[in-house]
Amino acid sequence: MADTATTASAAAASAANTSTDAPPFQLGKPRFQQTSFYGRLRHFLDIIDPRTLFVTERRLREAVQLLEDYKHGTLHPGVTNEQLWSAQKIKQAILHPDTNEKIFMPFRMSGYIPFGTPIVVGLLLPNQTLASTVFWQWLNQSHNACVNYANRNATKPSPASKFIQGYLGAVISAVSIAVGLNVLVQKANKFTPATRLLVQRFVPFPAVGPAGDGADTSGPPHAHPGAPPDRHVHAREIETSQLEPEIARATSSRTVVYNKGL
Repeated sequence: MADTATTASAAAASAANTSTDAPPFQLGKPRFQQTSFYGRLRHFLDIIDPRTLFVTERRLREAVQLLEDYKHGTLHPGVTNEQLWSAQKIKQAILHPDTNEKIFMPFRMSGYIPFGTPIVVGLLLPNQTLASTVFWQWLNQSHNACVNYANRNATKPSPASKFIQGYLGAVISAVSIAVGLNVLVQKANKFTPATRLLVQRFVPFPAVGPAGDGADTSGPPHAHPGAPPDRHVHAREIETSQLEPEIARATSSRTVVYNKGL
């Protein structure tokens, strides 16, 4: 253990000597300071960066090898902190931290914007029929469930029946609330057509909320570098001394675990 720490320190010193544009590299740590809002914002923007979706297999292997070289203190001369941070970003965006297997592209954190945005647009389409309401709610909950499962804590596997039960509960809940509220709005005679249309635009929000809370049945959260809204699958540990004073005063623990969702 001491040898690993020594070689990693030596590698970090070597990288620091060749780069001043990026902060000193720390394996497994966030690049940006998590004690400020701006640092956390930049961290989350880094996580959902869709450019990592286009990383080639060769570039991924190079990133993984670079991090292995850093870990064992065998970095080649001239490797910069920026290169190390970039390698870590690529690995964390593509590979599952437990299984070390590639996460299917639509279910990665970096795929949240390109694959999630069309679903959000579909949920907010005006004048939806019963069929379209059911379809978009089903698609949204299916995507949520797949993201949760793909980023699950694989060190503590859960039975498939638990996942299926949570998925079915989320779909039924979302569809029932959305359809029920749409029917109530349509039967509200006191609403003008414009008001009815406006109210219907907000129906997806109460439908998605309760269902999303029930969809995460993929097991305990894993210490992964972050998650977008409604993906309650990532957590990290932080020392209490690094928290805001008002939060630190609320606990006597030396460290706390917090959700890394946006």
